[in-house]
Amino acid sequence: MRILFDYQIFTNQKFGGISRYFFEIIKNFQEGKNAEADIPILLSNNHYLSKYGITKYHNFFPKIENVNKKRFMTLINRMKSVYFLKKRNYDIFHPTYYNPYFLDHIGNKPFVLTVFDMINEKLNDKFPHDIKLTERKKILVEKASKIIAISESTKRDVMDLFGTEESKIEVIYLANSLVQDKIKETDPITPEKFILFVGSRYGYKNFITFIKSVSGILKKNKGLKVFCAGGGAFNKKELELFSELNIKGRVIQRNISDAELVGYYKNAELFVFPSLYEGFGIPVLESFACGCPLVCSDCSSLPEIAEDGGMYFDPYDKESMGNAIDLVLNDKDLRNGLIEKGYSVLEKFSWKKTSDQTLNLYKKVLENGRMNK
Repeated sequence: MRILFDYQIFTNQKFGGISRYFFEIIKNFQEGKNAEADIPILLSNNHYLSKYGITKYHNFFPKIENVNKKRFMTLINRMKSVYFLKKRNYDIFHPTYYNPYFLDHIGNKPFVLTVFDMINEKLNDKFPHDIKLTERKKILVEKASKIIAISESTKRDVMDLFGTEESKIEVIYLANSLVQDKIKETDPITPEKFILFVGSRYGYKNFITFIKSVSGILKKNKGLKVFCAGGGAFNKKELELFSELNIKGRVIQRNISDAELVGYYKNAELFVFPSLYEGFGIPVLESFACGCPLVCSDCSSLPEIAEDGGMYFDPYDKESMGNAIDLVLNDKDLRNGLIEKGYSVLEKFSWKKTSDQTLNLYKKVLENGRMNK
């Protein structure tokens, strides 16, 4: 079986959960030798392609001044993807994001679409709504041979918001990469005691509410700090909030590698995931894999994925959030219990399982296509 992927997410993301997902299933296909995977990419600065050599072109980038590199990469890679689409030398096409450019070139070949979340549609009253993204996603959901949803929560949202039939959607969970990659962690450069926050801090990630909820805890615990892994430097609004709450210097940020991230998870007092919505929530599994107690929101997919491995709070209520954090922070037995439950939950997830289930879905699509001819 030959699967054709495209350039989209590997042009848009240098790091990120979606490009990691596609990289992992492609890597598993290649290692298992049970499917051939083509990625028609000429130019990419994606970390996963670069690190593991999925494409021989990953290190090439023209030294051209005054050029929008992302736009240039998109143009070149789309041309190559269209060329492969028109050749029809594949069984299934799996686009890596929601641009429907390929519909004019795919002919009668089937395609499978992965829907990662419905944040744009679900929270459009709270954050800027990308109407174009929603329109594109809806078109592809309607035209796809089959939909992969990465959680039951996401599946329900697709059905509720787009009216998609349940029979068209199959849930295939994601997994964690920190342990599977056998990363040798490095020791973190942090205070002795810290609460961990991972990744982006904008919008639905709910960072501002988290900081407000934890400010009182920081004041009570003089040696405690908050460490923000990744997400870029603090902006002016965030720095002003730290000063306003009198916690300036108690919140630290660094951009770090996967190897460093393992060390931060392992050394944190706890990991807080205050997101208002997650399609899956890979950091949940990362914290489990590294033995870090999880305190997280009680909404969207998070209780489905974390099960009894997390201490939950209402992400819209900073008192609820603060109480949950304070409880876990001050109860060693509770922290140890969460760690053990996290290890147990983690056993249900692996990238091999994700890849095998995805391959089985492709086979069903092809079989249905043959029956309908």
